[in-house]
Amino acid sequence: MSHAAFLTELTSILGERYVLTDALDTALFLTDHRGRYHGKALAVVRPASTEEVSRVVKACARAGVAVVPQGGNTGLCGGATPLEPRPAIVIRLDRMNRIRSVSPAEETIVVDAGCILADIQAAAAKEGLLFPLSLGAEGSCQIGGNISTNAGGISVLRYGNTRQLVLGLETVLADGTVLNSLRRLRKDNAGYDLKHLFIGAEGTLGIVTGAALKLFPGIRSRCVAMMQLASVEDALAMFARARKVFGENISSFEIIGSSYMDFVLRYVPGTVMPFAQKAPWYLLLEVGDSQLDAPLATAMEGFLAEAFEAGLISDATIAASLAQEEAIWKLRHGVTGEFKLAGKTMSHDTSVPVAEQPAFVRRVEEGVLAAYPDANVMSVGHIGDGNIHVVVLFPHERFATSDEFEAASDAIDVIIDDVAMELGGSITAEHGVGTTYRKRLARTKNPAELGLMRQIKAVLDPENRMNPGKLFLPDAAA
Repeated sequence: MSHAAFLTELTSILGERYVLTDALDTALFLTDHRGRYHGKALAVVRPASTEEVSRVVKACARAGVAVVPQGGNTGLCGGATPLEPRPAIVIRLDRMNRIRSVSPAEETIVVDAGCILADIQAAAAKEGLLFPLSLGAEGSCQIGGNISTNAGGISVLRYGNTRQLVLGLETVLADGTVLNSLRRLRKDNAGYDLKHLFIGAEGTLGIVTGAALKLFPGIRSRCVAMMQLASVEDALAMFARARKVFGENISSFEIIGSSYMDFVLRYVPGTVMPFAQKAPWYLLLEVGDSQLDAPLATAMEGFLAEAFEAGLISDATIAASLAQEEAIWKLRHGVTGEFKLAGKTMSHDTSVPVAEQPAFVRRVEEGVLAAYPDANVMSVGHIGDGNIHVVVLFPHERFATSDEFEAASDAIDVIIDDVAMELGGSITAEHGVGTTYRKRLARTKNPAELGLMRQIKAVLDPENRMNPGKLFLPDAAA
C-alpha cells in the first residue's frame, strides 16, 4: 500500500481534521518535552474512541507502518517521539478524555487514556475521594502515559506507583485487537494478570486506551513542614522517627540538597528561602488524614521539638496556610525549563534501597567531581522510597560540540550506574527508559531479565511496529 493510499484510509476512519500531515501542525508532537529529540512521521492522528484506535492500528498493520502512542508528551526520556527511519504515525490520545464512571461505593474511577491527570484528581475530589498520583506535570500529562511509564510522583510512599493504582486496563494490541480487561475488581486470581505487561511498557506492547483506577478517602487534614539538617544519614533517622509518629499518614518525604536549593532560589521566580541560614540538606514532610481537624500540626510540633533535642535538625518551619504549603512545595517542584536556561544538564532517575541512599549520594558526588571538577552536582528526590534524582549541570559554553556533551553524559551515566548497581539499585525509578536510557538498560539489566523482555516483545509485537526503538537498542530489538 502506498503512503498516499494509507493516509487516505486514515482520513476515512478519523476524518480529515484529525489526520495531521502539515509540518506546522505536526511539529509540536514530533519533538520531546525537553527538546532533545526531533522525529518524523507520516501523520499525527487523533482518534476519539477505542474503536477508532483499533481501526487505525489495523490499517498500520496492513501497511507495515509503525505506531508511536503519545499522551501529554511530558515524558523525560524521549519515549513518545518517532525516531526510527521507518514509516510511522503518532497516535495522540488527547480526544479520548472521558471520565467513564466514578463509583464512591467501590472507590473506583474508569477513564479514557487521554484524561489529564489533574482532571481525574478533580473528578475524584467531587465525590470526596482522592486519586493520589501526583507529579509536576499533572496539569498536562495524561493517564495513559502515566500508566505506560508506571509514573511515580510525590505520594508513592503512601499509595504506591501507578502500577499499584490500576485495577484494570483496556488495550489495543499490535494487530488492532482490543484486549478488554477493564475490571474494577480488588481481587481477581483467574490466571495471569495481563494488565501488568502493559504498565511500564511505554507503548511497546500495545496502546492503553482506558483504565479502571483505585480511589481513596479524601484528605481533609494536612500538615506540611520543611526542616534543615546536616546529612542524608540524619534524614533517614528523621524518616524512622516520622514513621513511628505518623505511620501511614505520611504522604511525602522529600529531600533537597543545598546546591539544588540554591539553583531553585536563583532561577525559579516566586521562590523564597523559609530560613535565615543555609544548610547542607533540606527535608520536606507532608502528612495527611481523612478525618477533619485531625491534630496533625500539634503532632508535627512535638515531632520537630524532639528532633531538635536529638540534634537531627537545625531549623524547621510548619506551613500555617495553603499559600505557605504551596510556597514550600514550589521549592521542590518549581523547576521546569530553568535547567535549559542555566546550562547543559544531565538528569538521572536512580533508585537504591532506602538504607543505601547516604552512600549513593556521597559516592556519586565524589565520582562525578573527580572526573569533572567543574560540574555542579545537585541531588533531590523521594528519600522515603529511595528515588534520588541527580542533576549534573555545566555552563553552556563547557562543551564545544554536541558529541563532546554526549561523551561526557555517557561517562557520567557509567559513574552513577556503577554506584547504583553495586548498591542493588536501578537506573530508572519513575521516568521509564524511552530512548535516553536504552544504552544504560542494556548495560545494567540482568541478561536473563532482558532476554525475557525481548521474548515478550516478540510474541506481542512480532513485526516490531509498536513504538519501535524504545527500551531496546536497535540491534537488540525484537
